[in-house]
Amino acid sequence: MRYKKQTIAAITLSALLALAGCDSGSQSTQSDIATPVSVTELKKGSISKLINTTGTAQATYSVELTAEMSGTYRLQQNPRTGRPLKLGDRVSKGQVLIRLTDQEYENGIALDSKELSLEIAEQEQSKQKALYEKGGVTLSEMRNTEVRVTNARYDVENARLSLAKMEIRAPFDGMIVNLPHYTPDVKVEQGKPMVGIMAYNHMYMDINLPESAITYVAAGQLVYITHYTLPEDTIKGTISELSPAISTETRTFKGKLLIENKDLLLRPGMFVKADIVVDKADSALIIPKEVIQTTRRQKYVYIVEKNTAIVRNIRTGLEDETHVEVLEGLKENDNLVTRGYETLRENSKVKVQR
Repeated sequence: MRYKKQTIAAITLSALLALAGCDSGSQSTQSDIATPVSVTELKKGSISKLINTTGTAQATYSVELTAEMSGTYRLQQNPRTGRPLKLGDRVSKGQVLIRLTDQEYENGIALDSKELSLEIAEQEQSKQKALYEKGGVTLSEMRNTEVRVTNARYDVENARLSLAKMEIRAPFDGMIVNLPHYTPDVKVEQGKPMVGIMAYNHMYMDINLPESAITYVAAGQLVYITHYTLPEDTIKGTISELSPAISTETRTFKGKLLIENKDLLLRPGMFVKADIVVDKADSALIIPKEVIQTTRRQKYVYIVEKNTAIVRNIRTGLEDETHVEVLEGLKENDNLVTRGYETLRENSKVKVQR
């Protein structure tokens, strides 16, 4: 009987030891499971500290021309197309866009008569000058002919200026952005709008910046201009003017940007975003903001060495919307964990996924 009890006890002890061994193996296997992660090998690049603002892009040159005189309306042809001018057409400085005709007004100016009077006065002046050199007339008589020539020239110039009021000319190279419709060959009254022209290969934008930016922003700084309709294009500009005064109502200060729009990607009136470059590092280690984890006193990331996650405490510098410059804690060619870092611990086993 005693023998049976000892046998049963031995069997029970062996079973318990076997179970304990199984649990230990299970725990060991579980602790060795590798966490899948993605890594990026760190390389140096450039990063900029940006201050963001928004505003409306405006054409540097813009004009609305009106009729200086009344007259019969005649829209001119575009020499590039051979058709009447229309919205969106390019025009050149000095090009006649619209003619107004009024025969009675033109006859009253009498330009031909004034030009003939000038010609006669110049001939008389030449004769008087020749006679004066021979002693045939006095100095006073010769100078009187000079006065008549001068007056005749003014009459011709004024006549030409009066006739020029009947023509609407482009004051600069640009595009037609407004062209009110008038029925051809009808009389248009003085003061009516004729045509709107803009040149927007150079543009400007008025901005308002927060008081906190006043120590960072300066005239001449580079600005990147973007618009949602141009997702793959960034246009460059510069800060041209800054006010030193802070508004007591908005706690902002005013400035102006100049925008180089040589490809005409921006259009006048577009609401755009402006990123002002206030600082820049050209050779820096840059990491995504999202991989940085923080404690109360420290920022840290994970790198991978020999399939093991290693914690690296870091000190950061410049940052933009998505990336941060690392000043201390990482070095070039480190394998930074960019995915799967959320559940890692120091010395966790990892499996790098490509």
